[in-house]
Amino acid sequence: MAKGRHYSHHQKGIIKRYYENRDNIMIQKLGEIVSELYLCESEKKAAKLWNSAHNALLKAGANKGHAEYIVKDRDLGELSKLVGELF
Repeated sequence: MAKGRHYSHHQKGIIKRYYENRDNIMIQKLGEIVSELYLCESEKKAAKLWNSAHNALLKAGANKGHAEYIVKDRDLGELSKLVGELF
């Protein structure tokens, strides 16, 4: 029989605060991704950043269809505009 995880009271508080602020954390991460994409010179790194942007957009609560459209077209202007709207 598998045993469940037992977290201390302090650890439970940290986990709780993380999930309460998850959308703000993702928006901040998206801002950092936009900055990195703007400065990115390597196509391989850019592909990874766009994948990270897609995942972060979904976790931040963006419309799935809109997020997929932006990532598919790799439109940095639209991505930064969306991040501004989410913020």
